Amino acid sequence: MLAKLTAPHLSPEQVSSLEAAAKHARVSALTMVNAAKSGHPAGAFSSMEMFLTVYGIADITPENCSEVKRDYVVISHGHTSAGVYAALAEWGFIDRDEARAHFRDCGSIFQGHVEREIPGIDWGTGNLGQGLSAGVGFALAQRALAHHGRVYVLMGDGGQTKGQIAEARRMAVKEGLTGLVALIDWNEIQLSGARKDIMPCNIKALWEADGWEAVEVDGHSFSALYDALRNAGTNGKPTVLLCKTVMGKDGLIMEGVADYHGKAVPSDDYAAIVRHLGEDPDVLTKALERRKTPSAFKGRVIDYPPAPELETGKPFDYEGRKVSDNRGAFGKALADVGRLNYKIPGRTPILVFDCDLVPSVMTGGFRKECPDSFIQCGIQEHSVATASGTASIAGVVSLWAEFGVFGIDEVYNQQRLNDINKAGNKTVLTHVGLDVGEDGKTHQCIDYVGLMRNMFGWRLVVPVDPNQTDRVTRWMLKTPGDICLAVGRSKIDGLKYYTGDYSFEYGKADKLRTGKDGSIFALGYTAQIALNAAEILERDNGISPNVWAVSCPLSPDMDALREAAKSGPILTVEDHNANTGMGALMLIEAAREGITLPKVRTLGVTRYGESGTSDAVRADMGLSAEAIAREFSGMR
Repeated sequence: MLAKLTAPHLSPEQVSSLEAAAKHARVSALTMVNAAKSGHPAGAFSSMEMFLTVYGIADITPENCSEVKRDYVVISHGHTSAGVYAALAEWGFIDRDEARAHFRDCGSIFQGHVEREIPGIDWGTGNLGQGLSAGVGFALAQRALAHHGRVYVLMGDGGQTKGQIAEARRMAVKEGLTGLVALIDWNEIQLSGARKDIMPCNIKALWEADGWEAVEVDGHSFSALYDALRNAGTNGKPTVLLCKTVMGKDGLIMEGVADYHGKAVPSDDYAAIVRHLGEDPDVLTKALERRKTPSAFKGRVIDYPPAPELETGKPFDYEGRKVSDNRGAFGKALADVGRLNYKIPGRTPILVFDCDLVPSVMTGGFRKECPDSFIQCGIQEHSVATASGTASIAGVVSLWAEFGVFGIDEVYNQQRLNDINKAGNKTVLTHVGLDVGEDGKTHQCIDYVGLMRNMFGWRLVVPVDPNQTDRVTRWMLKTPGDICLAVGRSKIDGLKYYTGDYSFEYGKADKLRTGKDGSIFALGYTAQIALNAAEILERDNGISPNVWAVSCPLSPDMDALREAAKSGPILTVEDHNANTGMGALMLIEAAREGITLPKVRTLGVTRYGESGTSDAVRADMGLSAEAIAREFSGMR
């Protein structure tokens, strides 16, 4: 390693050793791409000195790369993975020959874009523009842990026009993250040609306008890179190094040519480049021979962050009519857990992210109890979705509360990367379904169940009442993994069923009413509307249905469904898109389980709703208690 920046400058011997390593690494990267017949060789070549220098100076080693308190490295331009793997091999993180042979090989961890299974990769990326936000999250987590490490974010110049980068720049400056250092591979070439012809921008001016220290540096000089990195952050600002590079540096035919941004070089040119770099082109033959057998290198196992050390306190009970809304119960429970753990030695820090919605998402109580753990980010949802995700794998409990349409619809790709990276993000969506009322159709998040079910690791809880919301909030904060809590805005009844010793169990449906004439399964707070519908049915028609409350739509309770199938028709109710929500998923799972169902109907949202009170909008959509009763009666 390079002595963690303790030396004032690199010695001539160190520079010579690094330059030799750069040649080996370029051969490795080129061999990977040609063995796979696909990849991004030119960008790997232009970033090579950046990769080698950063991994050399950072406090990240093969031994500590899975620990929490250390430096972090984010490769935002993840398509340059061949170069990253080559650099990691030079520093001993991975086996060089395995990477050369099994790049982009199905069954190998050496994927086309960087992934966390590779030791030394802290965040799986590739969707350009998200890396700096990831760095912000890591830096915020390090600060919460009182660890004064650095976070390095390596980026390409083509993605600098993306808006999420601007969001992240502002977050870093506002929070004073001077240990955050960005390096841009400034080679002026993108996949389709010259950067100035595709979408020109003054990169340096953009960073300086947002308050960063912008330093131009020779991106192919190890000495210049080392000196600039050593000085980064010394003026009290986050620092960006604008690394002037040559696309395809030392790659002969690749130099300055956009064509090789994303394809392998011809075999004759491969041989010429490898000889130019001082090695025998036969390395490709050896790599291809090795590629015939499965990769033996399995990397590291990536799992969700472990359960945090938290005192979650005693739940509050809400009984009576219209005593609270679910979002208010969430906010009160969050503040209580925050108070019980704030700055107590041995407890896991909790970070709460907000996008200028404190009064609406009810995070004000936490802000009052835990001011240093509350991160006000302004209206910058894309960056926050990523930053809260990365913070969650870096030693803290990370929670982001947001309107449904902004916290999942607007940032679906960011939440998808949180899923891929097995983060421990806690996203609280308020104002979901039709319970956004007067805000109208643009703010009706009627697709959150469908969007969440498209992913593979997220758990979703839609609580029935304030009592269950309180208990779910406390459960969520201490439970590993990506968890979404979705609540509405209207005040509703506090049900006795969820008070006292009730304990939330993920995936379990709750029978709130016992009947004999079929069943109604209702999502979240609509269970209370279903209860009213059941009263109407019994009063007016002598029909007595079971009423099941479903709070975990992504994990249907098959035992409850089997029981319900014996009693008569089944009606599902939700203020969610009827085609992609709880009802549709229950039917799919029933078919998979081979459960024979009686007559079934799914009642839900069939169009964008109107603007009005929540009760009026639901009634207009056919989701009032009277409409539910009519629908169920018609199934008899």
